[in-house]
Amino acid sequence: MQKSKEIKVGIGFATGRKTFQKVLRTYIYSWNESGLVENERVSLNLFIAYDLTYRKTKVTDYTNMHPELVEQIDSSTFIGSTSIKEEIDYLIQENVINLQEARMIFGKGYAAKRNAIFYYAIKHNMDYLIFLDDDEYPLAVTNTKKTAIWGGQHVLSTHLKYINRADITHGNHCGYISPIPYMEFSDIMTEADFRSFVEAISNDIVNWDNVMSVMSNGGVTYADTNILTSNDVLEVQETNHAKFISGANLCINLTDPCRIFPFYNPPGARGEDAFLSTCLSERTVMRVPCYTFHDGFSTYNHLLEGVLPTRLKIVKADTEQITVRFYKACIGWIRYKPLLLYITQPDSYVEKIEEMRNKLKATLPKICTYFRQPDFINVLAELEKYHKNVEKHYRAFKETQLVWAKIMEHFVHQK
Repeated sequence: MQKSKEIKVGIGFATGRKTFQKVLRTYIYSWNESGLVENERVSLNLFIAYDLTYRKTKVTDYTNMHPELVEQIDSSTFIGSTSIKEEIDYLIQENVINLQEARMIFGKGYAAKRNAIFYYAIKHNMDYLIFLDDDEYPLAVTNTKKTAIWGGQHVLSTHLKYINRADITHGNHCGYISPIPYMEFSDIMTEADFRSFVEAISNDIVNWDNVMSVMSNGGVTYADTNILTSNDVLEVQETNHAKFISGANLCINLTDPCRIFPFYNPPGARGEDAFLSTCLSERTVMRVPCYTFHDGFSTYNHLLEGVLPTRLKIVKADTEQITVRFYKACIGWIRYKPLLLYITQPDSYVEKIEEMRNKLKATLPKICTYFRQPDFINVLAELEKYHKNVEKHYRAFKETQLVWAKIMEHFVHQK
């Protein structure tokens, strides 16, 4: 009789790209190389929540795994709209939650996809769950002597080394993390103008110092060699009522489901990792020494084939793709910033919104001219819309946690 494995690990992907199978193959090879596949104590289980509308993909783009890869993991769970509906029907039938509450957890957007992965991992009795993105690879790149130096990263094994003593572990990111392109300032838009704009839309992670550091490297974030060569693990400290984490290269301890909070974002916004960060005051969050390379513009798929460039391209605002990506990022940031301020800085919320409003009024015309994209003026309208609805979004944020707590209590009683 085969002995059951002691540690059940869930690996979650919220994906919508046709390149997913290539990314998955790379990660599975990485788990094999690190010894996890052959480790008789560790069970590796995939949870893949897919979106067919994002890039007009089909189900088989995710489910048609190569037999060689299937053999190296213990199970695969594919989460689409049909399976989500079945779980919602089950929860309603069991009088755990109602349909309206179910939509708060399993509705639309990235937060819903991540919550679905959470749900299935807990239902399948996983001990830990790591979130990985389909545009991040288990690689680190440093800029040494003006040459890109690459190194493989054992992302999953690094998290497993530390997660048993934390509620959450999260790693580091390099590559094309920021959607803000390299810019050359002029009379059309000065450095002071752009700084004012960034300060208006930014948060504790995206701030002017970080932006300037990335821009000076041509839009690339390089890995820190001190982190790569050390085993130091740092406990994340609270800043403005939040312990900031990232949405991927992120591991959650599931051994006590009642300690877990769901993801949330306002309708049409992002920031699900930022809002989860605001729930972690009484949780242990650790930064662990591993990196993933973020291929933010989907231009480095050849990394998955073993082709390692010696130089990374400078990201300039000279193509429609880069401009549109930056615009969409600005819209995403401005949509979730009012609620983030409302949660983290309630005493100065009104003043902060007025300060943002004034900075945007002064800088948006220059942004539109510089990028030759009049749509940037919409950023101010989005601020006003999400500011107007901030109390509604805050209620939904809190209600989502209450609904999630009901589901977790249901699982605990079933065990």
